[in-house]
Amino acid sequence: MRIAYTLEQCWHRVPGGTGIAAIEAGRELTAIPDLEMVGVAGRHMRPPTPGFAPPMKVAALPLGGPILYEAWLRLGWPKVESVVEGARLVHATTIIAPATSLPLVATIHDLAFVRHPEFFTDHGNKVFNKSVKILREKASMVLCSSQSTVDDCVTAGFETSRLRHVPLGVTIHTVTENDRVRVRDAYSLPSEFILFVGTLEPRKNLARLIEALASMHDAPPLVIVGMEGWGETAISTTHDVRFTGFVPAHDLPAFYNMCSVFAFPSVLEGYGLPVIEAMAQGAPVVTSRGTSTEEVAGGAAVLIDPLDVASIADGISQALANTDSLSKQGVARAHACTWEHTAALTAQIYREVLGGTQ
Repeated sequence: MRIAYTLEQCWHRVPGGTGIAAIEAGRELTAIPDLEMVGVAGRHMRPPTPGFAPPMKVAALPLGGPILYEAWLRLGWPKVESVVEGARLVHATTIIAPATSLPLVATIHDLAFVRHPEFFTDHGNKVFNKSVKILREKASMVLCSSQSTVDDCVTAGFETSRLRHVPLGVTIHTVTENDRVRVRDAYSLPSEFILFVGTLEPRKNLARLIEALASMHDAPPLVIVGMEGWGETAISTTHDVRFTGFVPAHDLPAFYNMCSVFAFPSVLEGYGLPVIEAMAQGAPVVTSRGTSTEEVAGGAAVLIDPLDVASIADGISQALANTDSLSKQGVARAHACTWEHTAALTAQIYREVLGGTQ
């Protein structure tokens, strides 16, 4: 089966979790014998964003970036199969619906813009809602990375029979003492610190996290790893807060490995890859109750109310007091989440859509 696999987000300024998921799942899909994976993206004058190189050959469409997305959604052009001869199926690895006449499988990580439109621009909301309408009409199957997203898709009008829960995995990297020394020196990291990793945008709830830390007695500094995304990101520095900006993928595991606690009180996620990435490195994790990150944590994290500053502060205090047990639970949880499993479920869905034919 030749599968056309969209990878345009690898050229985004901030590819985010959708970029990581597409790359890591795609890498495992290329190893499945009956699949021939061909990436599809727009034409670009520059290489992919550092750390987001596609794991397969990529065929280039005549347009790229926001113009490509607009052309797909408004004109139904250019069709993916125009550059992937013999493709049997198209897999859209983000919520943006590509133009195609072939069977379409789409991955939806979250519908945050439906539940919290105030966190996004007017243009972004229009684009996402237009794409969801197209996917409701045309997608043969929709892959959701969490049960929370499955439920949101049902509420948004998708037929349950076309929804599949396909959880994401994690790559477990070995971090050496040399890695720790190199990264600590390169980023001037303190000996103890609370860590947050993610694109800086309103739903990440950083203002409440900082307020919670400021309310604690002798809380470690907060290190924020991530690029500016969108929306209001100005944050009052009532606590010792250190911004690193973008950190290359090869440095990030050492951050997780060295932090005192990984705090991720996001209001809404589709999955929450940083949670399982932190657990893979033995970081004690604090994250939000009643969201997909509670699913990801699998009982191995301290859960808090993301809208309650006191709850966040209490959760971080609990994590600091129970680092050893949380670390062991987190590592065990991470080893149960593999990209190989994600790819196997995805390949099974390709076969289902194509009727089991080869």
